[in-house]
Amino acid sequence: MNEQPAARRNVAGPGSRSKRGRIHRAIPSWRETFLGAPAWGLAMAFSAWYALWLRENDATFHLQSILLLYALGGLVAWPLSLFGGRCMAEGRSIETRFAAYLLCLIAGTIGLTGLLFALDYRLFYSQWHATTGSRIWFYQVLFTSASAFYQFLVLGIRLYLPLGALALVLASLGLARRQ
Repeated sequence: MNEQPAARRNVAGPGSRSKRGRIHRAIPSWRETFLGAPAWGLAMAFSAWYALWLRENDATFHLQSILLLYALGGLVAWPLSLFGGRCMAEGRSIETRFAAYLLCLIAGTIGLTGLLFALDYRLFYSQWHATTGSRIWFYQVLFTSASAFYQFLVLGIRLYLPLGALALVLASLGLARRQ
């Protein structure tokens, strides 16, 4: 009967600290935000241009708006993805950190660029929608935005290939090694 009580297990994982501290440490610095976000936005815009150039569609009438969409999507996604990746990767092995940054950069960049596309799509079709605030208007906004996001997923993701995937892997490796 000399049994000792079981040691308290660390459920939150290695190196866990308070949630508030983890969130505070995950916030990107001003330098990382103001240098990384434009670089990521330019990389995504260049990826879209290169993909269009490979398909010989770089002379399209909407080239500037397409490149602006991808650049803004990357610009906005960088700090949010960096924050999410750091929250998931703190105190983990390098492989797990790489996977966390990869997942967050993919989801953040595609999600926010798709959201910007859906907002632009909605802005165009709003002239045919019902009065703002009505029940039908809510349905129209919901289904217009959902169909725009789906259209971006089907047609827009291919503009991230091949250079966007390379930039994604390199950025994830760099972020995973730094932490």
